[in-house]
Amino acid sequence: RFSGTFVGNAESASPAAATSPPAVAAATLPAVPTIPVVPTIVGVPNTVAEGVLNPSEVKPPASGTRRARVLYDYEAADSTELALLADEMITVYSLPGMDPDWLIGERGNQKGKVPVTYLELLS
Repeated sequence: RFSGTFVGNAESASPAAATSPPAVAAATLPAVPTIPVVPTIVGVPNTVAEGVLNPSEVKPPASGTRRARVLYDYEAADSTELALLADEMITVYSLPGMDPDWLIGERGNQKGKVPVTYLELLS
């Protein structure tokens, strides 16, 4: 039998064991400064890793591109996004570190971010 090691053991629990040492210790420890980390992705301009996309600088991956059918019209909010028309076909791919709700879409020589929810991914 192990005495005092189980919280649910009323026989061997002492009043001192009922306090929460981690909470007390955490309150008395000095704050540790944090350093922001910006991911760097080899072969991808830093503007993409920081969340700012310059479509002219983005190169499609050697593999991993897919065709997609656009389900709904989409009006681009800014120059980093690609405007879409329902039922058109575009090529899409993702980049490491990119928001999973968005893909890079290409139509001819036009390129920009497109929302995944507006697409039906094919093959």
